[in-house]
Amino acid sequence: MYLDKAVLWKKGAAFLFPFQNMMKAEQKVLKRFNKGCVDYHLLQDGDRILIALSGGKDSLELVRLLAQRARIYKPHIEVEAAHIIMDNIPYETDRSYLQDFCAENGIKLHILHSSFDESTDPRKTRCFLCAWNRRKTLFEFAVSHGFNKIALGHHMDDILVTLLMNITFEGSHSTMQPSLPLKHYPLTIIRPLCLVHEADIRQVAEELHFTKQKALCPYEETTRRADMQAVFHHLEQLNPEARYSLWRSVFME
Repeated sequence: MYLDKAVLWKKGAAFLFPFQNMMKAEQKVLKRFNKGCVDYHLLQDGDRILIALSGGKDSLELVRLLAQRARIYKPHIEVEAAHIIMDNIPYETDRSYLQDFCAENGIKLHILHSSFDESTDPRKTRCFLCAWNRRKTLFEFAVSHGFNKIALGHHMDDILVTLLMNITFEGSHSTMQPSLPLKHYPLTIIRPLCLVHEADIRQVAEELHFTKQKALCPYEETTRRADMQAVFHHLEQLNPEARYSLWRSVFME
């Protein structure tokens, strides 16, 4: 059992647990999740939201939070999750754990399959082809099953590291948006964890005993993103308020 609260949810207990009974990290995550949803108008009445569930701590916490949010009467939202398996990559997650986790939170989980052929474009890396095909599979499933939004588990740290990467390597002052309507699909990408700190999600995952994925991707390597994460952490050492300054530079101009 992941958490006694999960039993209460399963039995139909009220959505809002006493705030004072929550762990400190859990309080922070919930507060920033709610603020992000309100500030960036991420949830509207009638939304059908598909969560991209990778199996990592961020997407698991997103399932937990949106499952709670779906129990509120207004705005009324419907939430389901999708986990994509790349058939030609020996990348394994504990599928039974994901199914149990979603079931305990009252969320339907769809297991989708995809693959890619490297020979179609030798100039593209495996990581690019994998990511592109994952997105395509997810988008097409969402459209064919009547979802109007896809929720991704990117948190504030992800968004700010992407900003630093784009500034450094592309000369572009841009990053992932909390809400982004797609051009070629009748879908909007939302990032409800956009104001949540990764450290708080990590703490919640440890305290609630989230299970880590079975095996890392065999093609995963140290990337520019990992290097830029180190730069970001160094900036926070120089100035504990650095993340908020970076955020304002993009979203409060």
